[in-house]
Amino acid sequence: MVALYPESVIELHPDDAARFGIAQDTKVRLTSRRGEMIAKVKVTDRIAPGVVFGGFHFPGEQNVNNLTNTALDPTAKIPEYKVCAVKIEAVEA
Repeated sequence: MVALYPESVIELHPDDAARFGIAQDTKVRLTSRRGEMIAKVKVTDRIAPGVVFGGFHFPGEQNVNNLTNTALDPTAKIPEYKVCAVKIEAVEA
């Protein structure tokens, strides 16, 4: 089942949330070498430790596509699965 949220949300494993001191529904800034975004955190064990998942479907600047590059699979001509390293930090309320 896919969770649908009305705002930009990233999913984070409980071990990583504890390691970074990030609580459920905290707003965080994700930064990569290509861009940044702000999103609310959903802590879940659906995500493997060491992985952050963000949906691609939110419009505008708070979209995980801002963190990754856009590349097409050379054969199928569809967007590739997007993976990149990110820095995560809590945002002051």
